[in-house]
Amino acid sequence: MPRRRRSILLLPAGVAVGILGFLAPSAAAVNAHFVGTPTVTSSGSSLTVKGKEAGLGNQQSVNIVVTADAQCVNRGGNEPSAENKQATGGGGVFPVQNGKANFTVTVTATFKPKCSPPMTLVWSNVVVVDTGNGISVTLPGPF
Repeated sequence: MPRRRRSILLLPAGVAVGILGFLAPSAAAVNAHFVGTPTVTSSGSSLTVKGKEAGLGNQQSVNIVVTADAQCVNRGGNEPSAENKQATGGGGVFPVQNGKANFTVTVTATFKPKCSPPMTLVWSNVVVVDTGNGISVTLPGPF
C-alpha cells in the first residue's frame, strides 16, 4: 500500500499574523451614532440643524438628511389655512475625519403668502437621518 505524504506550509510569523488579521473582523468596525442631541435654531424662514456623528470607522463621508414640518400660526396658536403648512427638507454630504463628522443642514420654508407678523413660523417633527448608516433622531419641537 502506498504511503500518503502530508505537506505542512510554514510561514514566517509576520505573514501568518497578517493573514489572520485580514481574515478577522475589523477592529475599526462602524458603530455610527449621534454624539449628544443635534441643536436646532430658527431664523426667519429657515431652520438650521447642527450635530456630530461618531463611530464611523474608515468611512470617507456621511450623507445627512433633515426633514421638518413648518406651520405659520397666528397669535392664538391656530393654523389659519392649508397653504400655511408644509413639509420641507434638505441635506448634504459631510467629510469624516478620525471616525467623526460634524454637520450643519439648513432647510427653508417658502410660504405663499409669506408668514409675516403677527403670524409666527413654528417648526416641529424635525428628523435627522444618516442615510448610509441607517440611524436617525427625531426632535419633536416646537422650534
